[in-house]
Amino acid sequence: MSEITRIVLADDHALVRDGIRSLLETESDLQVIGEASNGKEAIDLVGEVNPDILIIDIRMPVMNGIDAVAELTQSKSSVKTIILSMHDSEEYILKSISSGANGYLLKDTDKSEFIKAIHTVREGGKYFSGDISNVLVNNLLGGKNEIIKKEETPKKTAENVFDLTNKELKVLELVLSGLTNQQISEKLQNSKRTIETHRFNLMRKMDVKNLIDLSKKSQKYNLI
Repeated sequence: MSEITRIVLADDHALVRDGIRSLLETESDLQVIGEASNGKEAIDLVGEVNPDILIIDIRMPVMNGIDAVAELTQSKSSVKTIILSMHDSEEYILKSISSGANGYLLKDTDKSEFIKAIHTVREGGKYFSGDISNVLVNNLLGGKNEIIKKEETPKKTAENVFDLTNKELKVLELVLSGLTNQQISEKLQNSKRTIETHRFNLMRKMDVKNLIDLSKKSQKYNLI
């Protein structure tokens, strides 16, 4: 019988935690032993139950996930940490790695990659979502920490005006090129539902209601 990996989940949405728990508990060697709704609760819970892995979101009240991971790293905690986030921006990835996170996954990661990441981190490795640039990760792991310092104050680029993620920018480009959601899902190898979510989010962030307005605002802010 495989050794059980004991896991704590931290996310401020109970439905998200329930979904992750249900997914993980289909695996006989994974066990969720606690849940937290913010970074401070996660730190306290890790101290109480001593899990093998903490899976934590970034944006949460009281204390965010990156600060929580940094505090655990500074306290020499033995827990291994995986950031699970909807954000694929360099700022978040760089700060997460700098904080000491052992892995970074996007929330649209499929089950097989999620489980693989947990096993890799449990065994002492590092795991980053396939959507994250391998070059970026290799540079960071090679010790180029000056990149992190430069990113601590985000540049006021067009994408930061709307807080668009790299994936949303890619979807925006493909939408404006005339592709349908189905065609985009095939091109990016994501589900159609995931593409629809990205499309909804970018239109909400940019405060537009239709493709004409989306195109006009994208041109105005040099997104295309």
